[in-house]
Amino acid sequence: MSASLLASSTVIWLLFEWIGYHLIPFICHFLILALATLFLWSNLSFYVHKSPLNLPVIELPQDFCTAVALLLCDRCNQAITMLWQVTSGKDLKNFLTAIFALWVVSIVGSWFDFLTIIYIINVLILTMPPLYEKHEDQVDSYALKAKARLQRQYSKLDENVLQKLPKVPFISDNKQQ
Repeated sequence: MSASLLASSTVIWLLFEWIGYHLIPFICHFLILALATLFLWSNLSFYVHKSPLNLPVIELPQDFCTAVALLLCDRCNQAITMLWQVTSGKDLKNFLTAIFALWVVSIVGSWFDFLTIIYIINVLILTMPPLYEKHEDQVDSYALKAKARLQRQYSKLDENVLQKLPKVPFISDNKQQ
């Protein structure tokens, strides 16, 4: 199943790249064609002596919509809380991590179009778990080495730069004094 998903997404991505067509206009054009075809069929079926299409009525269950809305609300609240914690100025490490992550995403985003990014994420989701299971020990050892190296670099940055920055009191601290 994963192989068929990977193969089909690769074929779709290659077709879009070779043609130079973008995903959103393709979806819109497909929907325009489908709506026009169904509209014409419904109106011309009387003249061709065919029965009109009996399209089923599609309704989403109330429980499903409520669950999706609650999930979206929860995710939005988590994102707002995380952004609030980053912008509060209390944790420099979270702030620098957020800035670095956004910087990396902006660089990677400038290299590819949206469909390519979605394709890369799809390929990673389908291939990384089996590769990790196959080479788990090696990946874990490299990850531990990288973590130790990053912690050394952060401690050097903290010692040489961050500790030397002057402490600036917050506005609320000044009001209390």
